[in-house]
Amino acid sequence: MPINILFAAQPDQWPTYNAPLKAACAALGLSAHIAQDIPPADVDYIVYAPNSPLKDFTPYTTTKAVLNLWAGVEAIVGNATLTHPLARMVDPGMTQSMAEWVTGHVMRYHLGMDRHIVNPDHQWQPHTPPLANERSVTVLGMGALGAAVGTALARIGFDVHGWSRRPKDIANLTTHHGADGLKAALSHAEILVLLLPNTAATENILDATAMAQLPRGAFVVNPGRGPLIDDTALLDALNTGQIAGATLDVFRIEPLPQEHLFWAHPAVTITPHVAAETRPHTAAQVIAENIRRGEAGEPFLHLVDRATGY
Repeated sequence: MPINILFAAQPDQWPTYNAPLKAACAALGLSAHIAQDIPPADVDYIVYAPNSPLKDFTPYTTTKAVLNLWAGVEAIVGNATLTHPLARMVDPGMTQSMAEWVTGHVMRYHLGMDRHIVNPDHQWQPHTPPLANERSVTVLGMGALGAAVGTALARIGFDVHGWSRRPKDIANLTTHHGADGLKAALSHAEILVLLLPNTAATENILDATAMAQLPRGAFVVNPGRGPLIDDTALLDALNTGQIAGATLDVFRIEPLPQEHLFWAHPAVTITPHVAAETRPHTAAQVIAENIRRGEAGEPFLHLVDRATGY
């Protein structure tokens, strides 16, 4: 009997994932039937995107796991009908993409590139930036993405500090945890990168109080989640010079409304949620491996802790 795998995402994603999922399952010797319209009582696994029309998991009585296509699970983790094991996506392709995007924007601020790229008055202003090992960068969030970003920046030579809710030990990074650790991590953040999940505990973690703890003239890079930042407090900090610039890839409302003050602020760079996304070929391999594990009775990878929300 083949393994029945329901693809529950937006219909336009099916052509993108169909072949990679089938190839990844075949590569692991899994006999799989993957489709968009399998009767609920016959579904063994659900490959799921939180913007899927599927919201009621009650009929899926024999389903062994729900395998999320996105790194974020905040839109699904509170669904009371979802009692199955839920795995978030930790995609090597997404991780590489995030490390590249963050490194690019950190280097842009570190080297002061904007003064040369945007120079309408043709000002000759020689400026020699510090070396990377003379610049401190803090990454809030030491999950798979945060650890990869911190490691990439440390490899260049930056003095990298990382913060997480629980203790983490990551080579070449100075790590902090808990409330006291957050203050220490912020105090070192000449450039601050936010890569935390969106939970009740992390919403507005970068508020006016936190921004005041940054070195004056710090830069903020947020490819994590929009609600991590208090928008009004960020604008105030930019206007006073406490924060010198911010690059934002994620927002509370997306697309960012045209009337939002971020669009007009000269120290804000907006990118349209492009820092990292799930890559079908590498994500399919992660999903297939979790299905193999489920069939072999092995623990699933990247299971979501319902208590913490990620």
